[in-house]
Amino acid sequence: MVGGPQAPAAAHVLAILRWLARQAAPVPATAIGRALGLPRSTTYHLLAELCAQGFVVHLPEQRRYALGVAAYEIGHGYTRQASLQRVARVPMDRLVTATGHTAHLAVLHGREVVYVIEDRARGRAPLVSDIGVRLPSHLTASGRAVLAALPAAHVRALFPDPTAFVLRHGTGPTSLSALRALLVDVRRRGWAVEQGEVTPGFASVAAAVADAAGHPLAAVAVTFPTTEVDETGSQALAGAVVATAAELSRRLGVGRARGAAPQRISS
Repeated sequence: MVGGPQAPAAAHVLAILRWLARQAAPVPATAIGRALGLPRSTTYHLLAELCAQGFVVHLPEQRRYALGVAAYEIGHGYTRQASLQRVARVPMDRLVTATGHTAHLAVLHGREVVYVIEDRARGRAPLVSDIGVRLPSHLTASGRAVLAALPAAHVRALFPDPTAFVLRHGTGPTSLSALRALLVDVRRRGWAVEQGEVTPGFASVAAAVADAAGHPLAAVAVTFPTTEVDETGSQALAGAVVATAAELSRRLGVGRARGAAPQRISS
């Protein structure tokens, strides 16, 4: 019998998906329930919901079930990100060596960014943006870099009302209009910036990484203490980040990466 005391339905759903993934062909619901020790009513209820969400497909002529397209999309997403991490490792190492600051690679997940690589510079203290950590995308340089490369309708769907704009330290955009203005600046410069909105005393610069279709797949960022880096130094770090993001985009099949050359910020 599967399922824990805290979230039995979730455990049952995951068990069904894992079991279906191991089968060589579509299977009847009775076989699923018998293999997992689930009641008949529970099995059919969960399968109906999984079918509605696209994770399972029902073949009525055969009275059998198989994995659906949504399950494939999740697996494909994992493969894509794992490949991205392999592609990014050496360029990220070079970025850290060249700048002396910690670098990150993050991907957008809903309204948050998830950090998939943290390449810590020698002698630097740990940062909040460790591997697996999620942070609000509108507050992070990485998130802003990706959001700036998305269609306006996509950004609007992610931030439909003021409740979407959570803050960590009382600073950052709190409305869609404020976020849009910020993203205009990101596109103008070719890279994103955040200063103290994630961690007081630290700033980050980031640039988007595009896939072969030109979609923003991730963002490369460097984080540094604001007391160590002035305006000129920040621009130099941004140039290194943009170059690294462009290299990753080329490795992922983009003919010409976005934002190839950063412009100076007018004072």
